[in-house]
Amino acid sequence: MNTARTAAHLHALREQPLWQLLAATKAPAVVAALRALLFDGEPALPASVMHERLARELDALRDAGEDLPQPPQTYLADWLRQGWLVRRLPEGASEETYALSVEAADAIRFLGGLLQPKTAATESRLATVIAQLARLADETDANPERRLATLQAERDRIDREMAALRGGVVRTLPDERALERAREVIHLADELTGDFRRVRDDFDRLNRGLRQSLVENDGSRGEVLEQLFAGVDLIGESDAGRTFDAFWRLLTDPGQSAALFDALESVVARPFARWLSPRERRFLLDLTARLMDEGSGVHDVLQHFARSLKAFVQSREFREQRRLHALLKEAAQAALQAKERLRANQPLDFAITLTSSRVRSVSQWVPYDPAQRVVDATMAAEATSELSLEAVADLVRQSEIDFRTLRRHIRAALERSPQVSVGELLAAFPAEQGLGTVVGYVALGARHGELTPGTEQVRWRGADEQLRAARVPAIHFIRERYVELAD
Repeated sequence: MNTARTAAHLHALREQPLWQLLAATKAPAVVAALRALLFDGEPALPASVMHERLARELDALRDAGEDLPQPPQTYLADWLRQGWLVRRLPEGASEETYALSVEAADAIRFLGGLLQPKTAATESRLATVIAQLARLADETDANPERRLATLQAERDRIDREMAALRGGVVRTLPDERALERAREVIHLADELTGDFRRVRDDFDRLNRGLRQSLVENDGSRGEVLEQLFAGVDLIGESDAGRTFDAFWRLLTDPGQSAALFDALESVVARPFARWLSPRERRFLLDLTARLMDEGSGVHDVLQHFARSLKAFVQSREFREQRRLHALLKEAAQAALQAKERLRANQPLDFAITLTSSRVRSVSQWVPYDPAQRVVDATMAAEATSELSLEAVADLVRQSEIDFRTLRRHIRAALERSPQVSVGELLAAFPAEQGLGTVVGYVALGARHGELTPGTEQVRWRGADEQLRAARVPAIHFIRERYVELAD
């Protein structure tokens, strides 16, 4: 690759989130916070937990002299926009989760390697290179004689080692070399978890690309659509899908999983492991579970994308998206045609009616606190008041009174007595609507009762069990007008 092409690729890389994070003005504080929240700890956090923990980390950084004046929500929004965080809503979850993007994880891993530099040429790396090259040479050799010679040499070595063990000679790696190899394994395994996220992002991009190709296809049944209806798993057949499928089969193989688990337990129990840091020991102990969790997450994403893509094609949403795309395409073509005839500053004879609604940011809304506006609900004792028929008529017009129940109460009282007053009705039956019940009786009495000179003092208990009194016109319901009170 020549110099100009290399410079062009580096210019493009400089616009990527990884380089942007490393070159950020507050990169030390941002990387420290992201590492503490999502790299060293849990790989994903719910939004509420993320806000709370980030607030604590920001307070600690401010105490250390960092200039971080914004609240946690502002920084999270900025980091999402920069591509350092990804936000997802897992299926069945009640809130969104935050996780590191692949680029941010690579940047943090790179800086972590600078904080803990390794020897330029370690024995474990050289041994790994030699072993992998020798294995590659053997497994690609088509000469049976050389393959047999290699296997014979390996069997002789194993026989010599077995003879030495029978003689009581046990050779083990020195602690410093074993510690070096353990850390090399941790470094490779840590990069492996990042590969899972990279494959998941590949699936995400592939899913979006397939949906875009479906929507933009002008034909009635494009190539992608034909393959979907033919039952072809386009995502599973992609390069990322085949690569992950092979890796997933290896990871879920019972023999391989058991061997990995036993090897991890044995390594952690060795004497040299006491020189590992707490984070390194925890990483080795959780490696199997972490690989299974990351792999299972990618596998679920793969299956969800495959199902949702076919459901998207078979649903009305697909047709609506294609129709919307066609309308946008027509609008863009019309705009291009108008560009040749109209200037950007040319006034148009077209009026647009603007909305009268005020547009405000959600962050400007202040939650209502009922405790700040508590109304005094106590009622002072008042003298008995008089209720006129005109006032009753106004109250009836303004309220909804259960007249059917009141008629039933009057009929029940008239079956026991030839006449009954409003006060006697209130004493016999509870005032379920409070003052509304009193108003209802007076209104019925004005139509179906006998009005006599004077007033009557009535009493009733409201819904708050407080005894109340009022003076109403003297009205009596008589048995002779019983039929008028029918429902």
